[in-house]
Amino acid sequence: MIIQCMTTTQNDQIRVTANPAIFSGITKLDKLGIIRVEGVDAATFLQGQLTQDVAGLGLQNARLAAFCNAKGRMQASFVIFKRLDTQGNTEFLMVCSADILAQTLKRLSMFVMRAKVKLIDATHEYLLYGLTGSAIDSGAASAHNAWFRHDFDDQTTVILYPGAGTTRALWCAPGVTPLPAAHALPPGVWDWLEVQSGIAMVTQGVFEAFVPQMLNYESVGGVSFKKGCYPGQEVVARSQFRGTLKRRAFVVHGLGEPHVGQEVFHSADADQPCGLVAAKAANPAGGFDAIVSMQTSAAEGGTLMLGTPQGAEVNLLPLPYPLKDDI
Repeated sequence: MIIQCMTTTQNDQIRVTANPAIFSGITKLDKLGIIRVEGVDAATFLQGQLTQDVAGLGLQNARLAAFCNAKGRMQASFVIFKRLDTQGNTEFLMVCSADILAQTLKRLSMFVMRAKVKLIDATHEYLLYGLTGSAIDSGAASAHNAWFRHDFDDQTTVILYPGAGTTRALWCAPGVTPLPAAHALPPGVWDWLEVQSGIAMVTQGVFEAFVPQMLNYESVGGVSFKKGCYPGQEVVARSQFRGTLKRRAFVVHGLGEPHVGQEVFHSADADQPCGLVAAKAANPAGGFDAIVSMQTSAAEGGTLMLGTPQGAEVNLLPLPYPLKDDI
């Protein structure tokens, strides 16, 4: 299959759009895993640990959420949704990066105390696939809203933020479930569309590197400011309500081979980095795209370099969603 995409320039920014027919398909999400949280206190427990209002989560939606340390730095992020088990009991599935799943499970378990809740690595019990374009069933695709959830039998489809104008969804089902009938996505396309969505999940390379707003989580439904306390809540809230947000996530394009956690420099101050790479993927048209969390002032002009002040130049792409202002 030949991959085609279009790159145009507008106001000195690179804009990349995908061909919907070619970027429709299915791919296995080997880089993700699942933590299952069950027990009568599951909702209460998660309400006190995550940035999301888990207690208000219904059966028609999923949510983005983060797990932070006491300083508000993200140790993990999840796509979380509630479901009913075969006995009708409520449980939660939390999809996160596989490379931090074991340590996240251990850290969360430390807070269980006397709560009637059990956390389990359920990765091998489920199938996790990414769907794009026409591969998404009509019942889910008709919603067009990120975090909308559509269930069919034991299958759950969660609409994600689009990437490069392409509708994307997370598909989760028990391991014996037949896969949706769709063409396989070319290797690397899902990772690229993920970067193009402007939403980076926490992986080992950026463990405890960011407060949620540094990855724009408050702008894409990943933080509730109306719920109760959770680890780091005071820091996260203070960043939002005192107007102290100095770093945001941006999408960039360039040459070279970046890695997650790599520093980015700005021509105005070559002595210290202005940001970090939070996610990266090869661009089908050439080069790479990345999500970079960096100082907002660095996006106002000048040149951005990858790795060192003499590194490969990167250019800002339009952010695919509006940022909420701090208050």
